[in-house]
Formats: sequence, structure tokens, C-alpha cells
Amino acid sequence: MGMDDTEKQTLLSKIATSDQHGENSPYFDGWKAYDQDPFHPTQNPNGVIQMGLAENQLSLDLIEKWIAKNPKSSICTIDGVDRFKDIANFQDYHGLYKFREAIANFMGKARGNRVTFDPERIVMGGGATGASESLIFCLADPGDGFLVPTPYYPAFDRDLRWRTGVQLVPITCKSSNGFKITQEALESAYEDAIASNIKVKGLIVANPSNPLGTTMDRETLKTLMSFINDKNIHLVCDEIYAATIFNTPDFVSISEVLQEMEHDPMNPVNPELVHIIYSLSKDMGLPGFRVGILYSYNDAVVSSARKMSSFGLISSQTQYFLASILSDEEFVMNFLSENSRRLAKRHKVFTQGLEEENITCLPSNAGLFVWMDLRRLLKEPTFDEEMVLWRLIIKDVKLNVSPGSSFHCVEPGWFRVCFANMDDQTVEIALDRIHAFVGKEKGNEVVTRNNKRHKPFEKNLRLSFSSRLYDENTLMSPRIMSPHSPFAQSPLVQART
Repeated sequence: MGMDDTEKQTLLSKIATSDQHGENSPYFDGWKAYDQDPFHPTQNPNGVIQMGLAENQLSLDLIEKWIAKNPKSSICTIDGVDRFKDIANFQDYHGLYKFREAIANFMGKARGNRVTFDPERIVMGGGATGASESLIFCLADPGDGFLVPTPYYPAFDRDLRWRTGVQLVPITCKSSNGFKITQEALESAYEDAIASNIKVKGLIVANPSNPLGTTMDRETLKTLMSFINDKNIHLVCDEIYAATIFNTPDFVSISEVLQEMEHDPMNPVNPELVHIIYSLSKDMGLPGFRVGILYSYNDAVVSSARKMSSFGLISSQTQYFLASILSDEEFVMNFLSENSRRLAKRHKVFTQGLEEENITCLPSNAGLFVWMDLRRLLKEPTFDEEMVLWRLIIKDVKLNVSPGSSFHCVEPGWFRVCFANMDDQTVEIALDRIHAFVGKEKGNEVVTRNNKRHKPFEKNLRLSFSSRLYDENTLMSPRIMSPHSPFAQSPLVQART
């Protein structure tokens, strides 16, 4: 005899039965839409193109060539098998010293060699996800809060909150100043948290920003540093996009600012409040390797996080391989340079393609995505209309982009669009689809982008959502939707108020 929902609830933990994972979001729903109908240039040319996944596939050929020339880097080749026994048996959760040393050196190179990192402070985690959660466990108790500037990475709700029980308190940032953090916004968020009886334990920022693709300037970082020292709270800097800089200004790490301010008698800071999250998922395009790094200037955090790391270690085989490739200084410098060049080229191609349709993006200099401004396409400046437009883009344009509301953006009409997880041909197809969509809506001649005969569009372009293109009742009808529908579960999708 089957159990009802109430009985199932009592048999499982609160975590297992909670809905706090954060998966009920258009950010993840778009992935599901892609999974059900993935684009392929020949096998499924009308499928959904995945532009919601921040992967860097532009420079993997450089790593493949290095591997071919260095077969000893793997313990699973004839050339490297003599190390198999040692590496396969290695279990120390401190990690291979050569790996920690190589990662520390690479972190310095990715930051222009303006700061050095101590291998003894490198703590491993199962990707940035595991490293981030371990850090939160070290810094806070259930119910405690962390300030986070909006818009922010949707999976922070999962990575930082789900199992730790902490709360995220938004710092409202707006487009009027390029979504930069201000002293006023910091103080306002802090006071709101205190008024809500939330014990604030820290401030979490992503630099470079996901989803904005921008870097924080030195003065902003100094403001953050002064703020956390004044409040005596922690500062967690997610720097997993540190080496994806493809345009000016250069990246400034919180480690550089800490180094400067430590020696400033007029503005003393406590280094024990500063922690960095890093990964090789974005900078080297190796998310499958699950290389997460926690770097803390706090000895107690390093010690505690290292004990926790036994729950999410990086494979010794992966450590061994990465120690080899990251120790090749010539390769590393060439890789960083060429990767930046390729990102710059792709960013330019994509943003210029959007500009042909009078679609602009927030000016950016880093990351694997753009923050696309479609506010003018909304019939009304509401999140309901953002959802209408988002569903239309997935259903008709067959592009998985991520709506700003899933990033907790306070202004409707912004979308994050990833551009580095596909080849050149797929980018062109995506841009052609955008052109055809806008052209169809405006009644213009629909041609490929390379044919410059298409008419320029009006400055105040707005889309009218005709039933010819979009029937919300049909798309949302439960009669035609599977239990795994990419749309059915999201409260933001279902909301009509």
C-alpha cells in the first residue's frame, strides 16, 4: 500500500522534503527545456540552443594539444602508468602538495602576478559549489545572514543556503549606475537585516560578476573592505572568473586590496575576515574536473574547512594531472593570453550581432556571458511580462537564455546570455534566429544576418505578442505537459500577479 505525502514527509529529513534547493526557478527550467529538445547542427537543427550554461569551450583544443605532447601527465597512459599505484592510493585530504603549489602559482598568474598565494592556505572542494558551502559552514550557523548584491548567481540559493540554513539578504543594485554596489545600498541592506532580527555574518560578492560580466574597481573593493571591518563581518569573494578578462579594465583581486590596506595605518583591516572562492571550471573550462578551491586568510577557517574537505575531495588523479599542466609556465601564460583573445573575439561577434537588431548589453570586460537589455521589448515593465518574453524566446526562438528575475534583479527585462559554450557556427545560428524573430515581429524582410538588406529597426522597438506566435494557454496547458515539464514547476512562471 502506498504512502500519502504526509507519511512520506515524516520518514524523511527536513532537507529532503524542503523546497529550498532553488531548482524551482526559470534559470533551471530553461536547462530542462534544452535537455528535452537539444540543438544539433544536423540531427536536430531546430532544437533549443543552450545559452544558459556558463561554460568555456573556446580553448579546450590548447589543453588537448598539451596532453598529446605530455603523455606522462596522466597515470592512465603507458608513459605515466608507473605512478598509478602511488596516486591511486593517495587519500590525504590536504591534497598533493605539488597540486596545491601549482594552483597557488596559477592563481597568482591569473591575477597578473601582483599578489602571491600560500599553498598551505589552499583547501580543496568538490567544485566551487562544495568549497563555497564548506566556507559557509565555517562562518555561520543556521538562521545567520549574508549580504549579497543583486543581481546574483541563482545557484547561490542552493550552494550557500540549502544545507547550511543561512539566509541571503539582497543588496539592491540598479542599472542607473551599471549595477555597482554603493555605500548607501550596503548600509541599507545591513539595517534591513538587523531590523528583521537577522544576525549578519558576512558579505558575499562575485568578482568578476555573474551575471553582469563586469569587474569591481579598486575603490569599490576598498569600500567593501572598510565596510566589513567596520561591522566586523566576513567578506567572501567568489573569483572563479578571474582569468576570463578580455577587455579593460584589468581584474583587481580582493587579495591585492588586502595587501595594500594591511600596510595602511590610516585604514587598518583584519585579514582574518577575508576569504576567496576559486575554481578551474571557468578560467580553464574544466567544470567536469570539480576543482574547487577555498583560500582563507583565517587560520581557524583553513583548519576547519580542511577537515570538512574530506566530504568533497578532488580526485588524486585529477590533482596529479593538473599539477603537471599548471607547472608548465610557458603553457599557462600562452593559455591565459590566447583564451582572453578568443573570449574578446567571441564577445565582439555576439554583441555586434545583437546591435544589428538594436539590442544592447551592459558594457562588460569579463565572464562567459552578457547581460542583455530587453526592457524595450516588454509591453509593460513587469516581471509577468518578462516571463512572457522568456517563454516566447524559448518556445519560438528556441534559445535558452536566463531571465533577470532568476538572478534576483529588481528591474524586469534583463537576461543573461552565455556565448562561450558553443562553436562559431552555433553562435551565428543563434544570432540568425534572433534576427528572424525580431524581423517577423516588425514585419520586416526576414533574411540571414549576412545579407545587409534588412531594414533598420526603430529605436523604441517593442514586440507585440500575437496569438500567431504565442498562445500562453497552449504552452501552459497541463493536458500537453509531461511531469518533467520545464515550465510547470516554477512559481515565477506560474505567477500572474
